[in-house]
Amino acid sequence: MTSAEFSEIILKHLPYAPNDQQLAVVGALARFCSPEAPQEAVFVLNGYAGTGKTSLSGALVKALEEVKRQVVLMAPTGRAAKVFSAYSGRRATTIHRKIYRYPGASSGGSGYFPADNTATDTLFIVDEASMITGAETSGRNLLEDLIHYVYAQPGCRLLLIGDTAQLPPVGSPQSPAMSADVLRGYGLRVSRATLTATARQQAGSGILYNATQIRRDMRLDPIPLPHIVTEGFSDISELAPEDMPEELYTAYSRDGMNETIVITRSNQRATGFNREIRASVLYLEESLSRGELLIVAKNNYFWTKKIKELDFVANGDSLIVADINFTEKKYGFEFADVELSLPESELRFNAKIILDSLTSDTPGLPHESLSKLYYDILEDPELFSPDTPADVRLKSLASNPYWNALQVKYGYAVTCHKAQGGQWRNVFVDMGFIPPEAMGLEFYRWLYTAVTRARSRLFILK
Repeated sequence: MTSAEFSEIILKHLPYAPNDQQLAVVGALARFCSPEAPQEAVFVLNGYAGTGKTSLSGALVKALEEVKRQVVLMAPTGRAAKVFSAYSGRRATTIHRKIYRYPGASSGGSGYFPADNTATDTLFIVDEASMITGAETSGRNLLEDLIHYVYAQPGCRLLLIGDTAQLPPVGSPQSPAMSADVLRGYGLRVSRATLTATARQQAGSGILYNATQIRRDMRLDPIPLPHIVTEGFSDISELAPEDMPEELYTAYSRDGMNETIVITRSNQRATGFNREIRASVLYLEESLSRGELLIVAKNNYFWTKKIKELDFVANGDSLIVADINFTEKKYGFEFADVELSLPESELRFNAKIILDSLTSDTPGLPHESLSKLYYDILEDPELFSPDTPADVRLKSLASNPYWNALQVKYGYAVTCHKAQGGQWRNVFVDMGFIPPEAMGLEFYRWLYTAVTRARSRLFILK
Protein backbone atom coordinates (compact mmCIF):
# COMPACT_ATOMS: atom_id res chain seq x y z
CA MET A 1 0.00 0.00 0.00
CA THR A 2 1.33 3.44 -0.93
CA SER A 3 1.44 6.40 1.42
CA ALA A 4 -1.18 8.15 -0.71
CA GLU A 5 -3.56 5.18 -0.34
CA PHE A 6 -3.04 5.09 3.42
CA SER A 7 -3.70 8.86 3.57
CA GLU A 8 -7.09 8.26 1.96
CA ILE A 9 -7.93 5.66 4.62
CA ILE A 10 -7.03 8.11 7.41
CA LEU A 11 -9.14 10.84 5.81
CA LYS A 12 -12.08 8.46 5.51
CA HIS A 13 -12.15 8.18 9.30
CA LEU A 14 -12.06 11.93 9.94
CA PRO A 15 -15.48 13.18 11.15
CA TYR A 16 -15.14 16.42 9.16
CA ALA A 17 -13.62 17.86 5.99
CA PRO A 18 -9.98 18.67 6.79
CA ASN A 19 -8.32 22.02 6.23
CA ASP A 20 -5.09 22.36 4.24
CA GLN A 21 -2.90 22.10 7.33
CA GLN A 22 -4.61 18.91 8.48
CA LEU A 23 -4.26 17.44 4.99
CA ALA A 24 -0.51 18.08 5.07
CA VAL A 25 -0.20 16.42 8.50
CA VAL A 26 -2.16 13.38 7.33
CA GLY A 27 0.26 12.98 4.40
CA ALA A 28 3.26 13.26 6.72
CA LEU A 29 1.82 10.69 9.13
CA ALA A 30 1.10 8.29 6.26
CA ARG A 31 4.72 8.51 5.11
CA PHE A 32 5.94 7.96 8.64
CA CYS A 33 3.80 4.81 8.94
CA SER A 34 5.05 3.32 5.67
CA PRO A 35 7.48 0.36 5.67
CA GLU A 36 10.03 2.56 3.88
CA ALA A 37 10.43 4.85 6.89
CA PRO A 38 13.74 4.25 8.72
CA GLN A 39 13.77 2.01 11.79
CA GLU A 40 14.96 4.84 14.04
CA ALA A 41 12.23 7.28 12.89
CA VAL A 42 10.13 9.16 15.45
CA PHE A 43 7.27 11.58 14.72
CA VAL A 44 6.44 14.57 16.94
CA LEU A 45 2.95 16.00 16.42
CA ASN A 46 2.45 19.30 18.23
CA GLY A 47 -1.18 20.39 18.15
CA TYR A 48 -2.71 23.37 19.91
CA ALA A 49 -6.21 23.39 21.38
CA GLY A 50 -8.99 23.13 18.80
CA THR A 51 -6.74 22.36 15.82
CA GLY A 52 -8.11 18.86 15.25
CA LYS A 53 -5.25 16.94 16.84
CA THR A 54 -7.64 14.68 18.75
CA SER A 55 -9.72 13.79 15.69
CA LEU A 56 -6.62 13.20 13.57
CA SER A 57 -5.19 10.86 16.20
CA GLY A 58 -8.43 8.91 16.39
CA ALA A 59 -8.62 8.64 12.59
CA LEU A 60 -5.03 7.41 12.42
CA VAL A 61 -5.73 4.68 14.99
CA LYS A 62 -8.81 3.50 13.09
CA ALA A 63 -6.87 3.51 9.80
CA LEU A 64 -4.04 1.45 11.31
CA GLU A 65 -6.54 -1.09 12.60
CA GLU A 66 -8.21 -1.26 9.17
CA VAL A 67 -4.92 -2.19 7.50
CA LYS A 68 -4.13 -4.69 10.30
CA ARG A 69 -1.15 -2.72 11.60
CA GLN A 70 -0.36 -3.29 15.28
CA VAL A 71 -0.76 -0.16 17.41
CA VAL A 72 -0.31 0.49 21.15
CA LEU A 73 -1.77 3.58 22.81
CA MET A 74 -0.22 5.17 25.90
CA ALA A 75 -0.33 8.36 27.97
CA PRO A 76 1.66 9.64 30.96
CA THR A 77 -1.22 9.44 33.49
CA GLY A 78 -4.26 7.29 34.11
CA ARG A 79 -6.64 10.17 33.46
CA ALA A 80 -4.89 11.08 30.19
CA ALA A 81 -5.04 7.42 29.11
CA LYS A 82 -8.77 7.41 29.82
CA VAL A 83 -9.28 10.50 27.64
CA PHE A 84 -7.16 8.94 24.87
CA SER A 85 -9.25 5.74 25.04
CA ALA A 86 -12.47 7.73 24.76
CA TYR A 87 -11.63 9.55 21.54
CA SER A 88 -9.65 6.75 19.85
CA GLY A 89 -12.18 4.02 20.60
CA ARG A 90 -9.37 1.73 21.71
CA ARG A 91 -7.89 0.92 25.11
CA ALA A 92 -4.97 3.10 26.15
CA THR A 93 -2.71 2.45 29.10
CA THR A 94 -0.23 4.52 31.09
CA ILE A 95 3.38 4.48 29.94
CA HIS A 96 4.40 3.04 33.31
CA ARG A 97 1.99 0.12 33.00
CA LYS A 98 3.31 -0.74 29.56
CA ILE A 99 7.06 -0.35 29.80
CA TYR A 100 7.77 -1.38 33.40
CA ARG A 101 7.30 -4.57 35.37
CA TYR A 102 6.49 -4.80 39.04
CA PRO A 103 7.69 -7.55 41.40
CA GLY A 104 4.85 -9.66 42.75
CA ALA A 105 4.14 -10.36 46.38
CA SER A 106 6.11 -13.59 46.20
CA SER A 107 9.35 -11.79 45.38
CA GLY A 108 9.13 -9.48 48.34
CA GLY A 109 10.30 -6.67 46.06
CA SER A 110 8.96 -3.21 45.48
CA GLY A 111 9.36 -0.48 42.87
CA TYR A 112 9.55 -1.09 39.14
CA PHE A 113 12.02 -2.17 36.47
CA PRO A 114 12.14 -1.93 32.66
CA ALA A 115 10.08 -4.60 30.92
CA ASP A 116 10.92 -6.31 27.62
CA ASN A 117 9.13 -5.18 24.48
CA THR A 118 7.71 -8.34 22.89
CA ALA A 119 6.03 -6.56 19.95
CA THR A 120 7.36 -6.20 16.41
CA ASP A 121 6.25 -3.95 13.55
CA THR A 122 4.15 -1.91 15.96
CA LEU A 123 3.41 1.79 16.17
CA PHE A 124 3.43 3.13 19.73
CA ILE A 125 1.36 6.31 20.04
CA VAL A 126 1.78 8.46 23.16
CA ASP A 127 -0.76 11.22 23.80
CA GLU A 128 -0.06 14.20 26.11
CA ALA A 129 3.64 13.60 25.47
CA SER A 130 4.48 17.12 26.64
CA MET A 131 3.98 15.79 30.19
CA ILE A 132 6.76 13.17 29.91
CA THR A 133 9.68 13.97 32.15
CA GLY A 134 13.24 13.59 30.93
CA ALA A 135 14.72 13.75 34.43
CA GLU A 136 15.29 10.89 36.80
CA THR A 137 12.37 10.07 39.08
CA SER A 138 12.67 7.22 41.58
CA GLY A 139 15.89 6.27 39.83
CA ARG A 140 14.32 6.06 36.35
CA ASN A 141 14.25 8.42 33.34
CA LEU A 142 10.80 7.91 31.79
CA LEU A 143 11.59 9.33 28.34
CA GLU A 144 14.82 7.37 28.03
CA ASP A 145 13.16 4.14 29.19
CA LEU A 146 10.27 4.68 26.75
CA ILE A 147 12.63 5.13 23.80
CA HIS A 148 14.74 2.10 24.73
CA TYR A 149 11.57 -0.01 25.15
CA VAL A 150 10.02 0.90 21.79
CA TYR A 151 13.13 0.69 19.61
CA ALA A 152 14.36 -2.57 21.11
CA GLN A 153 12.37 -4.52 18.51
CA PRO A 154 12.41 -4.35 14.67
CA GLY A 155 9.71 -2.33 12.96
CA CYS A 156 8.63 -0.53 16.15
CA ARG A 157 8.30 3.26 16.02
CA LEU A 158 7.08 6.06 18.25
CA LEU A 159 4.55 8.82 17.59
CA LEU A 160 4.57 11.54 20.27
CA ILE A 161 1.50 13.81 20.42
CA GLY A 162 1.40 16.87 22.63
CA ASP A 163 0.88 20.59 23.05
CA THR A 164 3.97 22.67 23.79
CA ALA A 165 1.86 25.64 24.94
CA GLN A 166 0.92 23.62 28.03
CA LEU A 167 2.93 23.41 31.21
CA PRO A 168 6.16 21.40 30.83
CA PRO A 169 6.97 18.71 33.42
CA VAL A 170 7.64 19.99 36.94
CA GLY A 171 11.14 21.44 37.21
CA SER A 172 11.74 21.50 33.44
CA PRO A 173 11.83 24.64 31.23
CA GLN A 174 10.59 22.67 28.21
CA SER A 175 8.88 19.42 27.30
CA PRO A 176 11.79 17.09 26.48
CA ALA A 177 9.66 14.53 24.61
CA MET A 178 8.56 17.28 22.21
CA SER A 179 12.09 18.55 21.58
CA ALA A 180 13.73 17.45 18.33
CA ASP A 181 17.19 18.14 19.78
CA VAL A 182 16.54 15.93 22.80
CA LEU A 183 15.21 13.09 20.64
CA ARG A 184 18.13 13.35 18.21
CA GLY A 185 20.37 12.93 21.24
CA TYR A 186 18.99 9.38 21.50
CA GLY A 187 19.98 8.66 17.90
CA LEU A 188 16.49 9.09 16.44
CA ARG A 189 15.54 10.63 13.10
CA VAL A 190 12.86 13.19 13.89
CA SER A 191 9.89 14.18 11.75
CA ARG A 192 7.75 17.03 13.05
CA ALA A 193 4.44 18.74 12.36
CA THR A 194 2.56 21.49 14.18
CA LEU A 195 -1.18 22.15 13.97
CA THR A 196 -2.00 25.83 14.53
CA ALA A 197 -5.13 26.44 12.43
CA THR A 198 -8.38 26.21 14.37
CA ALA A 199 -10.78 23.59 13.05
CA ARG A 200 -13.91 25.17 11.59
CA GLN A 201 -16.35 23.17 13.71
CA GLN A 202 -14.83 24.70 16.88
CA ALA A 203 -15.26 28.30 15.81
CA GLY A 204 -18.10 29.22 18.21
CA SER A 205 -16.43 28.03 21.40
CA GLY A 206 -15.55 30.65 24.00
CA ILE A 207 -13.23 28.16 25.65
CA LEU A 208 -11.32 27.67 22.41
CA TYR A 209 -11.36 31.39 21.55
CA ASN A 210 -9.68 32.27 24.84
CA ALA A 211 -7.23 29.36 24.67
CA THR A 212 -6.14 30.55 21.22
CA GLN A 213 -5.75 34.17 22.41
CA ILE A 214 -3.71 33.07 25.42
CA ARG A 215 -1.42 31.00 23.18
CA ARG A 216 -0.91 33.91 20.78
CA ASP A 217 -0.33 36.46 23.55
CA MET A 218 2.33 34.34 25.24
CA ARG A 219 4.48 34.83 22.13
CA LEU A 220 4.40 38.62 22.37
CA ASP A 221 7.23 40.71 23.78
CA PRO A 222 6.48 42.13 26.23
CA ILE A 223 3.82 39.66 27.34
CA PRO A 224 0.60 41.57 28.10
CA LEU A 225 -1.58 40.97 31.12
CA PRO A 226 -3.99 38.13 30.31
CA HIS A 227 -7.56 39.00 29.44
CA ILE A 228 -10.40 36.48 29.40
CA VAL A 229 -13.26 37.32 27.03
CA THR A 230 -16.67 36.10 28.21
CA GLU A 231 -19.07 38.39 26.36
CA GLY A 232 -20.85 36.68 23.48
CA PHE A 233 -20.05 33.15 24.61
CA SER A 234 -22.39 30.80 26.45
CA ASP A 235 -19.73 28.32 27.59
CA ILE A 236 -17.54 30.69 29.63
CA SER A 237 -18.30 33.15 32.42
CA GLU A 238 -16.70 35.04 35.29
CA LEU A 239 -17.74 34.05 38.78
CA ALA A 240 -17.45 35.83 42.12
CA PRO A 241 -16.12 33.63 44.96
CA GLU A 242 -19.38 33.90 46.90
CA ASP A 243 -21.28 32.46 43.91
CA MET A 244 -19.02 29.44 43.50
CA PRO A 245 -20.78 27.09 46.00
CA GLU A 246 -24.10 27.37 44.15
CA GLU A 247 -22.51 26.82 40.72
CA LEU A 248 -20.51 23.86 42.03
CA TYR A 249 -23.63 22.29 43.52
CA THR A 250 -25.42 22.74 40.18
CA ALA A 251 -22.52 21.16 38.29
CA TYR A 252 -22.32 18.23 40.71
CA SER A 253 -26.07 17.64 40.44
CA ARG A 254 -26.14 17.90 36.65
CA ASP A 255 -22.94 16.10 35.60
CA GLY A 256 -21.48 14.44 38.70
CA MET A 257 -18.46 15.22 40.88
CA ASN A 258 -16.08 13.39 38.58
CA GLU A 259 -17.00 15.74 35.71
CA THR A 260 -16.31 18.89 37.74
CA ILE A 261 -12.98 20.30 38.94
CA VAL A 262 -11.52 23.44 40.52
CA ILE A 263 -8.01 24.22 39.23
CA THR A 264 -5.79 26.40 41.36
CA ARG A 265 -2.16 27.52 41.59
CA SER A 266 -0.74 25.80 44.67
CA ASN A 267 -1.25 22.80 46.91
CA GLN A 268 -2.02 25.18 49.75
CA ARG A 269 -4.84 26.85 47.83
CA ALA A 270 -6.12 23.43 46.68
CA THR A 271 -6.28 22.33 50.34
CA GLY A 272 -8.27 25.48 51.18
CA PHE A 273 -10.70 25.00 48.30
CA ASN A 274 -11.21 21.33 49.19
CA ARG A 275 -11.91 22.23 52.79
CA GLU A 276 -14.44 24.89 51.74
CA ILE A 277 -16.16 22.64 49.17
CA ARG A 278 -16.55 19.79 51.65
CA ALA A 279 -18.01 22.14 54.27
CA SER A 280 -20.14 24.53 52.18
CA VAL A 281 -21.21 22.44 49.18
CA LEU A 282 -21.14 18.80 50.31
CA TYR A 283 -21.73 19.44 54.04
CA LEU A 284 -19.21 16.81 55.10
CA GLU A 285 -17.90 16.97 58.66
CA GLU A 286 -15.86 13.78 59.06
CA SER A 287 -12.34 13.65 57.64
CA LEU A 288 -13.47 10.89 55.26
CA SER A 289 -16.93 9.92 54.05
CA ARG A 290 -18.47 7.28 51.80
CA GLY A 291 -18.74 8.59 48.27
CA GLU A 292 -15.73 10.86 48.79
CA LEU A 293 -13.82 11.80 45.65
CA LEU A 294 -10.06 11.36 46.06
CA ILE A 295 -7.03 11.82 43.85
CA VAL A 296 -3.88 9.73 44.19
CA ALA A 297 -0.86 11.75 45.32
CA LYS A 298 1.83 9.12 44.72
CA ASN A 299 2.14 5.96 42.62
CA ASN A 300 1.29 2.89 44.69
CA TYR A 301 1.99 -0.71 43.66
CA PHE A 302 1.11 -2.45 46.92
CA TRP A 303 -2.68 -2.68 47.14
CA THR A 304 -3.49 -3.70 43.57
CA LYS A 305 -0.68 -6.18 42.85
CA LYS A 306 -3.12 -9.11 42.93
CA ILE A 307 -5.58 -7.41 40.56
CA LYS A 308 -4.82 -8.36 36.96
CA GLU A 309 -6.61 -5.37 35.42
CA LEU A 310 -5.02 -2.86 37.78
CA ASP A 311 -1.38 -3.52 38.56
CA PHE A 312 -0.92 -0.15 40.29
CA VAL A 313 -2.70 3.13 41.00
CA ALA A 314 -0.99 6.12 39.45
CA ASN A 315 -0.32 9.59 40.70
CA GLY A 316 -3.28 11.67 39.49
CA ASP A 317 -5.79 8.80 39.27
CA SER A 318 -9.26 9.51 40.67
CA LEU A 319 -10.80 7.18 43.24
CA ILE A 320 -14.13 7.02 45.07
CA VAL A 321 -14.52 5.79 48.65
CA ALA A 322 -17.04 2.95 48.33
CA ASP A 323 -16.86 1.91 51.99
CA ILE A 324 -14.93 2.69 55.19
CA ASN A 325 -14.12 -0.37 57.27
CA PHE A 326 -12.35 1.29 60.20
CA THR A 327 -9.93 4.05 61.15
CA GLU A 328 -7.02 3.93 63.58
CA LYS A 329 -4.16 6.00 64.93
CA LYS A 330 -0.70 4.49 64.78
CA TYR A 331 2.85 5.88 64.72
CA GLY A 332 1.40 9.34 65.28
CA PHE A 333 -0.69 9.22 62.08
CA GLU A 334 -4.31 8.45 61.23
CA PHE A 335 -5.08 5.58 58.86
CA ALA A 336 -8.29 4.21 57.35
CA ASP A 337 -8.98 0.80 55.85
CA VAL A 338 -11.30 1.46 52.92
CA GLU A 339 -12.81 -0.06 49.81
CA LEU A 340 -12.07 2.07 46.77
CA SER A 341 -13.55 2.14 43.28
CA LEU A 342 -12.49 3.77 40.03
CA PRO A 343 -14.97 6.21 38.48
CA GLU A 344 -16.90 4.69 35.56
CA SER A 345 -15.44 1.25 36.32
CA GLU A 346 -16.59 -1.84 38.16
CA LEU A 347 -13.10 -2.43 39.59
CA ARG A 348 -12.82 -2.22 43.36
CA PHE A 349 -9.98 -2.89 45.76
CA ASN A 350 -9.24 -2.63 49.46
CA ALA A 351 -6.46 -0.40 50.73
CA LYS A 352 -5.12 1.37 53.76
CA ILE A 353 -4.89 5.11 53.25
CA ILE A 354 -3.06 7.66 55.36
CA LEU A 355 -5.51 10.42 56.20
CA ASP A 356 -2.82 12.98 57.09
CA SER A 357 -2.00 13.47 53.40
CA LEU A 358 -5.56 14.69 52.72
CA THR A 359 -4.99 18.07 54.33
CA SER A 360 -1.26 18.60 53.87
CA ASP A 361 -0.19 21.68 51.91
CA THR A 362 2.34 19.60 49.95
CA PRO A 363 1.74 17.36 46.90
CA GLY A 364 1.71 14.30 49.18
CA LEU A 365 2.77 13.52 52.70
CA PRO A 366 5.58 15.95 53.71
CA HIS A 367 9.13 14.54 53.73
CA GLU A 368 9.52 14.99 57.48
CA SER A 369 6.30 13.04 58.08
CA LEU A 370 7.46 10.21 55.80
CA SER A 371 10.79 10.14 57.62
CA LYS A 372 9.04 9.89 60.99
CA LEU A 373 6.82 7.05 59.78
CA TYR A 374 9.86 5.26 58.34
CA TYR A 375 11.86 5.28 61.57
CA ASP A 376 8.86 4.58 63.81
CA ILE A 377 8.10 1.40 61.85
CA LEU A 378 11.74 0.26 61.85
CA GLU A 379 11.95 0.78 65.61
CA ASP A 380 8.53 -0.73 66.47
CA PRO A 381 9.07 -3.16 69.37
CA GLU A 382 5.92 -5.04 68.38
CA LEU A 383 7.55 -5.95 65.06
CA PHE A 384 11.21 -6.39 65.94
CA SER A 385 13.33 -7.48 68.83
CA PRO A 386 16.26 -5.22 69.83
CA ASP A 387 18.76 -7.48 68.04
CA THR A 388 16.89 -7.72 64.71
CA PRO A 389 19.42 -6.89 61.95
CA ALA A 390 18.96 -3.66 60.03
CA ASP A 391 18.67 -5.42 56.67
CA VAL A 392 15.80 -7.57 57.99
CA ARG A 393 13.99 -4.48 59.24
CA LEU A 394 14.44 -2.70 55.91
CA LYS A 395 13.28 -5.69 53.88
CA SER A 396 10.09 -5.86 55.96
CA LEU A 397 9.01 -2.44 54.68
CA ALA A 398 8.09 -4.01 51.33
CA SER A 399 5.21 -5.86 52.97
CA ASN A 400 4.30 -3.37 55.73
CA PRO A 401 0.76 -2.02 55.14
CA TYR A 402 1.38 1.20 57.08
CA TRP A 403 4.52 2.11 55.14
CA ASN A 404 2.66 1.26 51.90
CA ALA A 405 -0.48 3.19 52.86
CA LEU A 406 -1.98 4.96 49.85
CA GLN A 407 -1.34 8.71 49.81
CA VAL A 408 -4.41 10.60 48.59
CA LYS A 409 -5.81 14.12 48.45
CA TYR A 410 -9.39 15.31 48.22
CA GLY A 411 -10.26 15.42 44.53
CA TYR A 412 -12.54 18.47 44.25
CA ALA A 413 -9.77 21.05 43.72
CA VAL A 414 -6.31 20.33 42.31
CA THR A 415 -3.23 22.09 41.03
CA CYS A 416 -2.88 22.53 37.28
CA HIS A 417 -0.10 19.94 37.05
CA LYS A 418 -2.45 17.41 38.69
CA ALA A 419 -5.22 18.33 36.23
CA GLN A 420 -2.97 18.16 33.16
CA GLY A 421 -3.93 15.33 30.82
CA GLY A 422 -7.53 15.28 32.03
CA GLN A 423 -10.74 16.84 30.77
CA TRP A 424 -13.93 17.73 32.63
CA ARG A 425 -17.31 19.02 31.54
CA ASN A 426 -17.12 21.80 34.16
CA VAL A 427 -13.87 23.57 35.06
CA PHE A 428 -13.50 26.37 37.62
CA VAL A 429 -10.19 28.24 37.23
CA ASP A 430 -8.91 30.16 40.25
CA MET A 431 -7.51 33.54 39.13
CA GLY A 432 -7.91 35.38 42.41
CA PHE A 433 -5.13 37.40 44.08
CA ILE A 434 -2.51 37.10 41.34
CA PRO A 435 0.00 39.99 41.39
CA PRO A 436 0.78 41.51 37.95
CA GLU A 437 4.49 40.68 38.30
CA ALA A 438 3.61 36.96 38.45
CA MET A 439 1.86 36.99 35.07
CA GLY A 440 4.77 36.02 32.82
CA LEU A 441 5.26 33.12 30.42
CA GLU A 442 4.96 30.48 33.13
CA PHE A 443 1.61 31.87 34.23
CA TYR A 444 0.40 31.98 30.60
CA ARG A 445 1.24 28.30 30.21
CA TRP A 446 -0.56 27.60 33.48
CA LEU A 447 -3.66 29.49 32.33
CA TYR A 448 -3.67 27.89 28.86
CA THR A 449 -3.41 24.41 30.41
CA ALA A 450 -6.19 25.16 32.91
CA VAL A 451 -8.57 26.64 30.32
CA THR A 452 -8.10 23.73 27.92
CA ARG A 453 -9.17 21.20 30.57
CA ALA A 454 -12.81 22.30 30.05
CA ARG A 455 -15.05 20.42 27.61
CA SER A 456 -18.37 22.21 28.09
CA ARG A 457 -18.33 25.00 30.69
CA LEU A 458 -15.54 27.20 32.01
CA PHE A 459 -15.85 29.45 35.05
CA ILE A 460 -13.19 32.07 35.84
CA LEU A 461 -13.00 32.77 39.58
CA LYS A 462 -11.97 36.37 40.21
